[in-house]
Amino acid sequence: MLTFVYVLNFLDRQLLGILAKPIQDSLHITDGQLGLIGGLYFALFYCFIAIPVSWLADRTSKVGILTLACAIWSAATIACGMARTYPQLVAGRMLVGFGEAGGVPPSYALITDTFAPGKRGVAFGIYNLGPPIGAALGIALGASIAAAYDWRDAFITIGIVGIVAAIALPFIIREPARDGATDGDAVTRDRAPFWGTVKAFFANPVMTLAAFGSGATQFVTYGLGNFAVLFLIREKGMTLPEIAIWYAVAIVVGMGGGMIASGRIIDRFTRGSRRVFAIAPAVSLAVSMPFYLAFVWAPTWPLALALLTIVMFFNYFYLSCSVTLVQEEAAPNQRVLAGALLLLVMNFIGLGLGPTWVGAASDWFAAHGATNPLQLSLYTLTPFYAVAIGLFLWLARTLSRQESRI
Repeated sequence: MLTFVYVLNFLDRQLLGILAKPIQDSLHITDGQLGLIGGLYFALFYCFIAIPVSWLADRTSKVGILTLACAIWSAATIACGMARTYPQLVAGRMLVGFGEAGGVPPSYALITDTFAPGKRGVAFGIYNLGPPIGAALGIALGASIAAAYDWRDAFITIGIVGIVAAIALPFIIREPARDGATDGDAVTRDRAPFWGTVKAFFANPVMTLAAFGSGATQFVTYGLGNFAVLFLIREKGMTLPEIAIWYAVAIVVGMGGGMIASGRIIDRFTRGSRRVFAIAPAVSLAVSMPFYLAFVWAPTWPLALALLTIVMFFNYFYLSCSVTLVQEEAAPNQRVLAGALLLLVMNFIGLGLGPTWVGAASDWFAAHGATNPLQLSLYTLTPFYAVAIGLFLWLARTLSRQESRI
């Protein structure tokens, strides 16, 4: 059920990028404006509201917060479908961000409370199938509905599904009977202090490096993800019906395969050394980078899509690694807030700035006479691969030093 709610969370979030072309045609907005809606404007609410919401969830009901959040972002998705102007769409997207802020951190804590150490990697790998399944369904359903009817109908239909899920959620998921300890964890029922948890997070180099390494990775993944469909349509010649089938398959195979593979890898190999939490994403990003450059260059959409599938497989190893590491580093009564702080850092950098950067760069190249501005703007994401790899290698060195002291 948590995975299904995450599917809806990510599906609603990705609809804007999937339906970028018809939205641009209808509301007459630029790549830069599109980047702001999908990036900075959304992230301002999604990242910062998550902190007080997560603190509240640590002290009250994780299931209750998740239920309310699902209802809010689903209603806001319906509002996006009713938007008639750019400011109205901005307001709707900000409200989606407000609701989705309460979705992931409580789910992280519920999973950690349920599964013992050594089994959480696969559990988070399964949960983190939410983004690829959500993106694939968003592409398949959103593009199909938009092609057959109108882009507004896609938002409204998917928002209604979310409302139904929010009603069903508290009847399916029960609040954990105890305050967050499974075998291998220290039991504590004390309520975690807000500022004490924040200070503990940023004073811990392991959690901080995991957050910033993930943020640099998400700068690439969200910068690419929010413009991939528009890029494939505008510069590779795909149509919405082709997007609905082939891009959806690429998402499931690439991103979904990466999530499952990374979960199994960290459960198997981190028993010997926690450095794997950092080495796995560093190696996967190094493998992904040349395929990313080839994807942006590819002259035809079938070749571009095949390369993009490989890119997505290796781009998402970081997520299960960073989430599992931070959840195991945090005290049981601080897990929701620690998860929210991880999301704050990585999503503000990646989700907030990645799409904003790509949209602004595309407008800049277009203003300076480039014939393929979006392609050139996607090339500018490449240095952030190197930044992310460097941060994860730094994290590996930090974990190695910790192990040498034990």
